[in-house]
Amino acid sequence: MNRLFLPTLMAAAALVGCATTASPASPVSPVSPVSPVSPPLAVALAADTGAWQAPLPHGGRGAELANWWRGFDDPLLPGLIDAAQAASPSLSSARARIERARATLVASDAVARPRLDAVATAQRARSVPEAPATSNAALGVQAAWEIDLFGGIAAGQRASAQRLRGAEAGWHEARVSLAADLGTVFVNLRGCEAQLQQAQADAASREATARLTSQSAAAGFTAPADAALVRASAAQARSQVRAQQAQCDTLIKALVELTDRPEPALRQQLAAHTARLPQAAGLATLALPAQLLQQRPDLAAASAAVQAAAADVAAARADERPRLSFAGSLQLAGLRSGGVSTDGSVWSIGPLQLSLPLFDGGSRRAATAAQVAAYDEAVAQLQGSVRRALREVETALVALDSTAARERDVMAAATDFEVSLTATEARQRSGLASLLDLEAARRNALLARSAVIELQRERAAAWVALYRSLGGGWTPAEAVAAALNQNPPTPSVRP
Repeated sequence: MNRLFLPTLMAAAALVGCATTASPASPVSPVSPVSPVSPPLAVALAADTGAWQAPLPHGGRGAELANWWRGFDDPLLPGLIDAAQAASPSLSSARARIERARATLVASDAVARPRLDAVATAQRARSVPEAPATSNAALGVQAAWEIDLFGGIAAGQRASAQRLRGAEAGWHEARVSLAADLGTVFVNLRGCEAQLQQAQADAASREATARLTSQSAAAGFTAPADAALVRASAAQARSQVRAQQAQCDTLIKALVELTDRPEPALRQQLAAHTARLPQAAGLATLALPAQLLQQRPDLAAASAAVQAAAADVAAARADERPRLSFAGSLQLAGLRSGGVSTDGSVWSIGPLQLSLPLFDGGSRRAATAAQVAAYDEAVAQLQGSVRRALREVETALVALDSTAARERDVMAAATDFEVSLTATEARQRSGLASLLDLEAARRNALLARSAVIELQRERAAAWVALYRSLGGGWTPAEAVAAALNQNPPTPSVRP
Protein backbone atom coordinates (compact mmCIF):
# COMPACT_ATOMS: atom_id res chain seq x y z
CA MET A 1 0.00 0.00 0.00
CA ASN A 2 2.88 2.36 0.76
CA ARG A 3 4.21 1.91 -2.77
CA LEU A 4 0.88 3.10 -4.17
CA PHE A 5 0.45 6.01 -1.76
CA LEU A 6 3.24 8.26 -3.04
CA PRO A 7 2.34 8.03 -6.76
CA THR A 8 -1.29 8.69 -5.93
CA LEU A 9 -0.44 11.78 -3.90
CA MET A 10 1.84 13.05 -6.69
CA ALA A 11 -0.91 12.56 -9.25
CA ALA A 12 -3.35 14.47 -7.05
CA ALA A 13 -0.89 17.34 -6.69
CA ALA A 14 -0.39 17.44 -10.44
CA LEU A 15 -4.12 17.62 -11.08
CA VAL A 16 -4.51 20.37 -8.53
CA GLY A 17 -1.68 22.29 -10.13
CA CYS A 18 -3.21 21.97 -13.57
CA ALA A 19 -6.59 23.16 -12.30
CA THR A 20 -5.24 26.13 -10.40
CA THR A 21 -3.05 27.33 -13.25
CA ALA A 22 -6.01 27.45 -15.64
CA SER A 23 -7.01 30.94 -16.69
CA PRO A 24 -9.74 32.29 -14.38
CA ALA A 25 -11.22 34.12 -17.33
CA SER A 26 -11.88 30.88 -19.17
CA PRO A 27 -15.61 30.38 -19.50
CA VAL A 28 -17.02 27.39 -17.69
CA SER A 29 -20.48 27.59 -19.19
CA PRO A 30 -22.21 28.96 -22.29
CA VAL A 31 -23.04 32.03 -20.21
CA SER A 32 -20.45 34.75 -19.84
CA PRO A 33 -18.48 34.58 -16.58
CA VAL A 34 -19.56 36.66 -13.65
CA SER A 35 -17.31 38.81 -11.51
CA PRO A 36 -18.80 39.80 -8.14
CA VAL A 37 -19.59 43.49 -7.92
CA SER A 38 -18.10 45.46 -5.08
CA PRO A 39 -20.34 46.95 -3.94
CA PRO A 40 -23.36 46.00 -6.08
CA LEU A 41 -25.16 49.19 -5.10
CA ALA A 42 -22.53 51.18 -6.95
CA VAL A 43 -23.57 49.48 -10.17
CA ALA A 44 -27.23 50.13 -9.48
CA LEU A 45 -26.56 53.84 -8.93
CA ALA A 46 -24.41 54.34 -12.01
CA ALA A 47 -26.90 56.88 -13.38
CA ASP A 48 -27.29 58.84 -10.12
CA THR A 49 -27.45 62.56 -10.89
CA GLY A 50 -26.30 63.50 -7.40
CA ALA A 51 -29.26 65.68 -6.43
CA TRP A 52 -32.99 65.37 -5.84
CA GLN A 53 -35.16 66.81 -8.58
CA ALA A 54 -37.98 67.71 -6.16
CA PRO A 55 -37.50 70.47 -3.54
CA LEU A 56 -36.63 69.37 -0.01
CA PRO A 57 -39.07 70.29 2.78
CA HIS A 58 -37.78 72.55 5.57
CA GLY A 59 -34.45 72.82 3.78
CA GLY A 60 -33.68 69.20 4.61
CA ARG A 61 -33.76 69.69 8.39
CA GLY A 62 -36.09 67.95 10.82
CA ALA A 63 -36.55 65.12 13.28
CA GLU A 64 -34.61 61.87 13.13
CA LEU A 65 -36.37 59.00 11.40
CA ALA A 66 -35.95 56.52 14.24
CA ASN A 67 -37.89 58.72 16.70
CA TRP A 68 -40.06 60.48 14.17
CA TRP A 69 -43.37 59.02 15.31
CA ARG A 70 -42.86 60.56 18.76
CA GLY A 71 -42.99 63.99 17.13
CA PHE A 72 -46.13 63.18 15.15
CA ASP A 73 -48.34 65.15 17.48
CA ASP A 74 -50.85 62.50 18.51
CA PRO A 75 -49.84 60.69 21.72
CA LEU A 76 -51.84 57.60 20.77
CA LEU A 77 -49.99 56.87 17.51
CA PRO A 78 -46.61 55.63 18.88
CA GLY A 79 -48.39 53.21 21.20
CA LEU A 80 -50.49 51.86 18.36
CA ILE A 81 -47.36 51.29 16.27
CA ASP A 82 -45.70 49.43 19.15
CA ALA A 83 -48.80 47.26 19.55
CA ALA A 84 -48.90 46.52 15.83
CA GLN A 85 -45.26 45.48 15.78
CA ALA A 86 -45.73 43.22 18.79
CA ALA A 87 -48.72 41.49 17.21
CA SER A 88 -47.62 41.44 13.56
CA PRO A 89 -47.49 38.03 11.84
CA SER A 90 -45.22 39.53 9.17
CA LEU A 91 -42.61 40.49 11.78
CA SER A 92 -42.87 37.05 13.38
CA SER A 93 -42.26 35.48 9.98
CA ALA A 94 -39.29 37.78 9.41
CA ARG A 95 -37.81 36.79 12.77
CA ALA A 96 -38.23 33.13 11.84
CA ARG A 97 -36.43 33.75 8.55
CA ILE A 98 -33.53 35.30 10.47
CA GLU A 99 -33.24 32.26 12.71
CA ARG A 100 -33.40 29.94 9.70
CA ALA A 101 -30.66 31.94 7.97
CA ARG A 102 -28.53 31.77 11.10
CA ALA A 103 -28.95 28.01 11.29
CA THR A 104 -27.98 27.71 7.62
CA LEU A 105 -24.88 29.80 8.28
CA VAL A 106 -23.90 27.52 11.17
CA ALA A 107 -24.32 24.49 8.90
CA SER A 108 -22.24 26.03 6.08
CA ASP A 109 -19.47 26.92 8.55
CA ALA A 110 -19.45 23.35 9.83
CA VAL A 111 -18.85 21.96 6.32
CA ALA A 112 -15.46 23.69 6.21
CA ARG A 113 -14.29 21.99 9.40
CA PRO A 114 -13.26 18.36 9.94
CA ARG A 115 -16.05 16.06 11.03
CA LEU A 116 -15.48 13.87 14.07
CA ASP A 117 -17.85 11.06 15.05
CA ALA A 118 -17.78 8.60 17.96
CA VAL A 119 -18.31 5.01 16.84
CA ALA A 120 -19.14 1.95 18.93
CA THR A 121 -19.68 -1.56 17.51
CA ALA A 122 -20.38 -4.96 19.00
CA GLN A 123 -20.87 -8.32 17.31
CA ARG A 124 -21.15 -12.00 18.26
CA ALA A 125 -21.24 -14.64 15.55
CA ARG A 126 -20.52 -18.28 14.66
CA SER A 127 -19.53 -18.74 11.03
CA VAL A 128 -18.81 -22.54 11.07
CA PRO A 129 -21.03 -25.21 12.69
CA GLU A 130 -19.67 -26.62 15.95
CA ALA A 131 -17.02 -23.88 15.98
CA PRO A 132 -16.73 -21.64 19.02
CA ALA A 133 -18.59 -18.32 18.88
CA THR A 134 -16.59 -15.18 18.24
CA SER A 135 -17.24 -11.87 20.00
CA ASN A 136 -15.72 -8.53 19.03
CA ALA A 137 -16.31 -4.95 20.19
CA ALA A 138 -14.76 -1.64 19.29
CA LEU A 139 -14.98 1.94 20.53
CA GLY A 140 -13.34 4.82 18.76
CA VAL A 141 -13.58 7.97 16.67
CA GLN A 142 -13.77 8.59 12.95
CA ALA A 143 -12.70 11.77 11.21
CA ALA A 144 -13.48 13.12 7.73
CA TRP A 145 -12.52 16.35 6.06
CA GLU A 146 -13.09 17.75 2.59
CA ILE A 147 -10.27 20.07 1.60
CA ASP A 148 -11.58 23.25 0.01
CA LEU A 149 -9.29 23.27 -3.01
CA PHE A 150 -11.18 25.76 -5.16
CA GLY A 151 -13.09 27.79 -2.61
CA GLY A 152 -16.49 26.16 -3.11
CA ILE A 153 -17.09 25.65 0.60
CA ALA A 154 -15.94 29.19 1.40
CA ALA A 155 -18.29 30.48 -1.29
CA GLY A 156 -21.15 28.63 0.37
CA GLN A 157 -20.24 30.30 3.66
CA ARG A 158 -20.29 33.73 2.00
CA ALA A 159 -23.66 33.01 0.43
CA SER A 160 -25.13 31.97 3.79
CA ALA A 161 -23.71 35.05 5.51
CA GLN A 162 -25.21 37.34 2.87
CA ARG A 163 -28.59 35.63 3.14
CA LEU A 164 -28.51 36.19 6.90
CA ARG A 165 -27.76 39.86 6.24
CA GLY A 166 -30.67 39.99 3.82
CA ALA A 167 -33.01 38.33 6.33
CA GLU A 168 -32.08 40.89 8.98
CA ALA A 169 -32.70 43.73 6.52
CA GLY A 170 -36.02 42.09 5.63
CA TRP A 171 -37.08 42.26 9.29
CA HIS A 172 -36.42 45.98 9.33
CA GLU A 173 -38.24 46.43 6.04
CA ALA A 174 -41.29 44.67 7.48
CA ARG A 175 -41.12 46.85 10.60
CA VAL A 176 -40.92 50.10 8.62
CA SER A 177 -43.71 49.04 6.24
CA LEU A 178 -45.96 48.09 9.15
CA ALA A 179 -45.40 51.43 10.89
CA ALA A 180 -46.08 53.32 7.66
CA ASP A 181 -49.21 51.28 6.94
CA LEU A 182 -50.60 51.94 10.40
CA GLY A 183 -49.66 55.62 10.18
CA THR A 184 -51.48 55.93 6.86
CA VAL A 185 -54.61 54.27 8.21
CA PHE A 186 -54.46 56.47 11.32
CA VAL A 187 -54.14 59.67 9.28
CA ASN A 188 -56.98 58.59 7.00
CA LEU A 189 -59.15 57.86 10.04
CA ARG A 190 -58.55 61.29 11.57
CA GLY A 191 -59.32 62.89 8.22
CA CYS A 192 -62.46 60.78 7.90
CA GLU A 193 -63.60 61.84 11.38
CA ALA A 194 -63.08 65.50 10.49
CA GLN A 195 -65.06 65.08 7.28
CA LEU A 196 -67.77 63.29 9.27
CA GLN A 197 -68.08 66.21 11.65
CA GLN A 198 -68.45 68.56 8.69
CA ALA A 199 -71.10 66.31 7.15
CA GLN A 200 -72.99 66.08 10.45
CA ALA A 201 -72.96 69.86 10.90
CA ASP A 202 -74.14 70.36 7.34
CA ALA A 203 -76.89 67.76 7.75
CA ALA A 204 -78.10 69.41 10.97
CA SER A 205 -78.24 72.81 9.23
CA ARG A 206 -80.19 71.39 6.30
CA GLU A 207 -82.60 69.64 8.66
CA ALA A 208 -83.30 72.92 10.41
CA THR A 209 -83.83 74.69 7.10
CA ALA A 210 -86.16 71.90 5.97
CA ARG A 211 -88.30 72.22 9.11
CA LEU A 212 -88.62 75.98 8.76
CA THR A 213 -89.37 75.71 5.07
CA SER A 214 -92.03 73.05 5.66
CA GLN A 215 -93.72 75.29 8.21
CA SER A 216 -93.55 78.22 5.80
CA ALA A 217 -95.00 76.09 2.98
CA ALA A 218 -97.82 74.88 5.22
CA ALA A 219 -98.69 78.51 5.97
CA GLY A 220 -98.64 79.34 2.27
CA PHE A 221 -95.60 81.61 2.37
CA THR A 222 -93.26 79.23 0.49
CA ALA A 223 -93.86 77.41 -2.77
CA PRO A 224 -94.21 73.60 -2.53
CA ALA A 225 -91.38 73.18 -5.06
CA ASP A 226 -89.01 75.09 -2.81
CA ALA A 227 -90.04 72.95 0.16
CA ALA A 228 -89.40 69.78 -1.88
CA LEU A 229 -85.96 71.10 -2.82
CA VAL A 230 -85.02 71.69 0.81
CA ARG A 231 -86.28 68.25 1.90
CA ALA A 232 -84.26 66.61 -0.89
CA SER A 233 -81.20 68.52 0.23
CA ALA A 234 -81.66 67.34 3.83
CA ALA A 235 -82.07 63.71 2.71
CA GLN A 236 -78.94 63.96 0.64
CA ALA A 237 -77.01 65.28 3.64
CA ARG A 238 -78.23 62.41 5.85
CA SER A 239 -77.08 59.91 3.21
CA GLN A 240 -73.65 61.54 3.09
CA VAL A 241 -73.33 61.27 6.88
CA ARG A 242 -74.10 57.55 6.80
CA ALA A 243 -71.59 56.94 4.00
CA GLN A 244 -68.89 58.89 5.83
CA GLN A 245 -69.61 57.03 9.08
CA ALA A 246 -69.25 53.69 7.29
CA GLN A 247 -65.88 54.78 5.89
CA CYS A 248 -64.63 55.73 9.35
CA ASP A 249 -65.84 52.43 10.82
CA THR A 250 -63.96 50.56 8.10
CA LEU A 251 -60.74 52.36 8.99
CA ILE A 252 -61.20 51.50 12.67
CA LYS A 253 -61.58 47.85 11.68
CA ALA A 254 -58.26 48.12 9.86
CA LEU A 255 -56.61 49.50 13.03
CA VAL A 256 -58.08 46.64 15.05
CA GLU A 257 -56.56 44.16 12.62
CA LEU A 258 -53.15 45.83 12.68
CA THR A 259 -52.90 46.27 16.46
CA ASP A 260 -54.87 43.20 17.61
CA ARG A 261 -56.59 45.37 20.22
CA PRO A 262 -60.25 44.98 21.25
CA GLU A 263 -62.40 47.36 19.23
CA PRO A 264 -64.30 48.89 22.20
CA ALA A 265 -61.06 49.75 23.98
CA LEU A 266 -59.53 51.11 20.78
CA ARG A 267 -62.55 53.30 20.07
CA GLN A 268 -62.36 54.68 23.60
CA GLN A 269 -58.69 55.58 23.09
CA LEU A 270 -59.37 57.18 19.72
CA ALA A 271 -62.19 59.32 21.14
CA ALA A 272 -59.75 61.54 23.04
CA HIS A 273 -58.58 63.31 19.86
CA THR A 274 -61.43 62.67 17.46
CA ALA A 275 -61.21 64.49 14.11
CA ARG A 276 -57.89 66.14 14.96
CA LEU A 277 -55.45 65.58 12.13
CA PRO A 278 -51.93 65.10 13.51
CA GLN A 279 -49.16 67.32 12.23
CA ALA A 280 -45.79 65.83 11.36
CA ALA A 281 -42.57 67.12 12.89
CA GLY A 282 -40.76 67.02 9.56
CA LEU A 283 -37.97 64.74 8.38
CA ALA A 284 -34.28 65.15 7.75
CA THR A 285 -34.30 64.50 4.01
CA LEU A 286 -31.04 63.23 2.55
CA ALA A 287 -28.90 65.69 0.66
CA LEU A 288 -27.99 63.18 -2.07
CA PRO A 289 -29.91 60.22 -3.50
CA ALA A 290 -26.82 58.02 -3.08
CA GLN A 291 -27.17 58.32 0.70
CA LEU A 292 -30.56 56.68 0.43
CA LEU A 293 -28.83 53.35 -0.20
CA GLN A 294 -27.33 53.40 3.25
CA GLN A 295 -30.65 53.46 5.08
CA ARG A 296 -33.20 51.57 2.98
CA PRO A 297 -33.47 47.98 4.30
CA ASP A 298 -35.01 46.70 1.08
CA LEU A 299 -32.00 47.93 -0.87
CA ALA A 300 -29.66 46.33 1.65
CA ALA A 301 -31.56 43.05 1.25
CA ALA A 302 -31.36 43.30 -2.56
CA SER A 303 -27.63 44.01 -2.32
CA ALA A 304 -27.14 40.99 -0.07
CA ALA A 305 -29.05 38.88 -2.59
CA VAL A 306 -26.60 39.94 -5.32
CA GLN A 307 -23.60 39.04 -3.14
CA ALA A 308 -25.16 35.69 -2.23
CA ALA A 309 -25.84 34.95 -5.91
CA ALA A 310 -22.23 35.77 -6.78
CA ALA A 311 -21.06 33.34 -4.09
CA ASP A 312 -23.41 30.70 -5.48
CA VAL A 313 -21.76 31.11 -8.89
CA ALA A 314 -18.33 30.57 -7.32
CA ALA A 315 -19.59 27.47 -5.50
CA ALA A 316 -21.11 26.05 -8.69
CA ARG A 317 -17.86 26.58 -10.60
CA ALA A 318 -15.87 24.92 -7.83
CA ASP A 319 -18.18 21.91 -8.13
CA GLU A 320 -16.96 21.43 -11.71
CA ARG A 321 -13.38 20.94 -10.52
CA PRO A 322 -11.64 18.09 -8.69
CA ARG A 323 -12.54 17.39 -5.06
CA LEU A 324 -10.14 16.14 -2.42
CA SER A 325 -11.24 14.52 0.83
CA PHE A 326 -9.39 12.84 3.68
CA ALA A 327 -10.52 10.37 6.35
CA GLY A 328 -9.10 8.47 9.31
CA SER A 329 -10.09 6.53 12.40
CA LEU A 330 -8.77 5.37 15.77
CA GLN A 331 -10.45 2.58 17.74
CA LEU A 332 -9.96 0.48 20.84
CA ALA A 333 -11.01 -3.06 19.89
CA GLY A 334 -11.42 -6.40 21.63
CA LEU A 335 -11.80 -9.91 20.18
CA ARG A 336 -12.75 -13.08 22.05
CA SER A 337 -12.85 -16.48 20.35
CA GLY A 338 -12.55 -19.97 21.84
CA GLY A 339 -11.77 -18.62 25.29
CA VAL A 340 -8.91 -16.48 24.02
CA SER A 341 -9.19 -12.69 24.28
CA THR A 342 -7.21 -10.10 22.32
CA ASP A 343 -7.32 -6.38 23.07
CA GLY A 344 -5.61 -3.44 21.46
CA SER A 345 -5.95 -0.36 19.28
CA VAL A 346 -6.49 -0.18 15.57
CA TRP A 347 -6.13 2.89 13.39
CA SER A 348 -6.22 3.99 9.81
CA ILE A 349 -5.18 7.09 7.93
CA GLY A 350 -6.94 7.58 4.65
CA PRO A 351 -8.12 7.15 2.16
CA LEU A 352 -6.98 10.38 0.56
CA GLN A 353 -9.62 10.51 -2.13
CA LEU A 354 -9.44 12.64 -5.23
CA SER A 355 -12.50 12.77 -7.48
CA LEU A 356 -12.23 14.30 -10.93
CA PRO A 357 -15.41 15.03 -12.91
CA LEU A 358 -15.25 13.25 -16.24
CA PHE A 359 -18.76 12.99 -17.64
CA ASP A 360 -22.07 14.02 -16.10
CA GLY A 361 -24.14 14.83 -19.16
CA GLY A 362 -23.57 18.55 -18.67
CA SER A 363 -25.37 18.77 -15.35
CA ARG A 364 -22.59 20.70 -13.60
CA ARG A 365 -22.28 23.19 -16.45
CA ALA A 366 -26.05 23.61 -16.45
CA ALA A 367 -26.00 24.22 -12.68
CA THR A 368 -23.35 26.91 -13.15
CA ALA A 369 -25.33 28.51 -15.96
CA ALA A 370 -28.41 28.54 -13.73
CA GLN A 371 -26.48 30.29 -10.95
CA VAL A 372 -25.12 32.86 -13.42
CA ALA A 373 -28.68 33.55 -14.58
CA ALA A 374 -29.79 33.87 -10.93
CA TYR A 375 -26.98 36.39 -10.40
CA ASP A 376 -28.08 38.42 -13.42
CA GLU A 377 -31.65 38.35 -12.12
CA ALA A 378 -30.53 39.56 -8.67
CA VAL A 379 -28.59 42.46 -10.25
CA ALA A 380 -31.62 43.43 -12.34
CA GLN A 381 -33.86 43.30 -9.27
CA LEU A 382 -31.43 45.48 -7.35
CA GLN A 383 -31.37 48.06 -10.12
CA GLY A 384 -35.16 48.05 -10.24
CA SER A 385 -35.33 48.45 -6.46
CA VAL A 386 -33.00 51.45 -6.58
CA ARG A 387 -35.09 53.12 -9.26
CA ARG A 388 -38.28 52.45 -7.33
CA ALA A 389 -36.72 53.85 -4.14
CA LEU A 390 -35.68 57.06 -5.89
CA ARG A 391 -39.14 57.41 -7.41
CA GLU A 392 -40.84 56.90 -4.04
CA VAL A 393 -38.74 59.63 -2.39
CA GLU A 394 -39.26 62.03 -5.29
CA THR A 395 -43.02 61.35 -5.28
CA ALA A 396 -43.27 62.06 -1.55
CA LEU A 397 -41.26 65.27 -1.95
CA VAL A 398 -43.52 66.40 -4.80
CA ALA A 399 -46.61 65.74 -2.67
CA LEU A 400 -45.19 67.74 0.23
CA ASP A 401 -44.23 70.64 -2.01
CA SER A 402 -47.64 70.59 -3.68
CA THR A 403 -49.58 70.65 -0.41
CA ALA A 404 -47.43 73.48 0.92
CA ALA A 405 -47.99 75.52 -2.25
CA ARG A 406 -51.77 74.95 -2.23
CA GLU A 407 -52.32 75.59 1.46
CA ARG A 408 -52.69 79.39 1.28
CA ASP A 409 -55.18 79.28 -1.59
CA VAL A 410 -57.24 76.49 -0.04
CA MET A 411 -57.48 78.32 3.28
CA ALA A 412 -58.37 81.58 1.54
CA ALA A 413 -61.09 79.87 -0.48
CA ALA A 414 -62.59 78.30 2.65
CA THR A 415 -62.65 81.65 4.46
CA ASP A 416 -64.26 83.50 1.57
CA PHE A 417 -66.89 80.83 0.97
CA GLU A 418 -67.82 80.97 4.68
CA VAL A 419 -68.26 84.74 4.37
CA SER A 420 -70.39 84.22 1.28
CA LEU A 421 -72.56 81.60 3.04
CA THR A 422 -73.14 83.89 6.02
CA ALA A 423 -74.16 86.76 3.74
CA THR A 424 -76.43 84.54 1.64
CA GLU A 425 -78.17 83.22 4.75
CA ALA A 426 -78.85 86.78 5.87
CA ARG A 427 -80.15 87.74 2.42
CA GLN A 428 -82.36 84.66 2.26
CA ARG A 429 -83.92 85.45 5.63
CA SER A 430 -84.75 88.93 4.41
CA GLY A 431 -86.15 87.62 1.14
CA LEU A 432 -83.36 88.95 -1.08
CA ALA A 433 -81.99 85.50 -2.00
CA SER A 434 -83.69 82.29 -3.02
CA LEU A 435 -83.32 78.85 -1.53
CA LEU A 436 -81.34 77.89 -4.62
CA ASP A 437 -78.87 80.66 -3.83
CA LEU A 438 -78.61 79.43 -0.25
CA GLU A 439 -78.04 75.80 -1.27
CA ALA A 440 -75.36 76.84 -3.74
CA ALA A 441 -73.57 78.92 -1.10
CA ARG A 442 -73.87 76.10 1.45
CA ARG A 443 -72.48 73.56 -1.06
CA ASN A 444 -69.52 75.79 -1.91
CA ALA A 445 -68.70 76.34 1.76
CA LEU A 446 -68.92 72.63 2.52
CA LEU A 447 -66.65 71.75 -0.39
CA ALA A 448 -64.15 74.38 0.70
CA ARG A 449 -64.07 73.08 4.30
CA SER A 450 -63.67 69.52 3.00
CA ALA A 451 -60.81 70.67 0.76
CA VAL A 452 -58.98 72.07 3.79
CA ILE A 453 -59.38 68.80 5.68
CA GLU A 454 -58.30 66.77 2.64
CA LEU A 455 -55.23 68.96 2.18
CA GLN A 456 -54.22 68.42 5.81
CA ARG A 457 -54.76 64.67 5.44
CA GLU A 458 -52.83 64.57 2.18
CA ARG A 459 -49.89 66.42 3.71
CA ALA A 460 -49.73 64.14 6.75
CA ALA A 461 -49.94 61.10 4.46
CA ALA A 462 -47.10 62.51 2.35
CA TRP A 463 -44.91 62.77 5.45
CA VAL A 464 -45.69 59.12 6.23
CA ALA A 465 -44.80 58.18 2.63
CA LEU A 466 -41.50 60.05 2.95
CA TYR A 467 -40.76 58.22 6.21
CA ARG A 468 -41.31 54.90 4.45
CA SER A 469 -39.29 55.85 1.36
CA LEU A 470 -36.31 57.02 3.45
CA GLY A 471 -36.04 53.68 5.21
CA GLY A 472 -37.66 54.45 8.55
CA GLY A 473 -34.43 55.16 10.45
CA TRP A 474 -32.76 51.83 9.71
CA THR A 475 -28.99 51.69 9.14
CA PRO A 476 -26.81 48.67 8.27
CA ALA A 477 -24.96 49.04 11.58
CA GLU A 478 -28.15 48.65 13.58
CA ALA A 479 -28.33 45.23 15.23
CA VAL A 480 -31.44 43.16 14.89
CA ALA A 481 -30.62 41.31 18.10
CA ALA A 482 -32.34 43.94 20.24
CA ALA A 483 -35.60 43.41 18.44
CA LEU A 484 -35.25 39.64 18.56
CA ASN A 485 -34.60 39.75 22.29
CA GLN A 486 -37.92 41.53 22.82
CA ASN A 487 -39.78 38.59 21.28
CA PRO A 488 -37.30 35.69 21.21
CA PRO A 489 -38.33 32.82 18.95
CA THR A 490 -38.12 29.26 20.19
CA PRO A 491 -36.11 27.22 19.63
CA SER A 492 -33.26 29.68 19.22
CA VAL A 493 -30.18 28.81 17.21
CA ARG A 494 -27.01 30.81 17.67
CA PRO A 495 -23.84 30.51 15.58
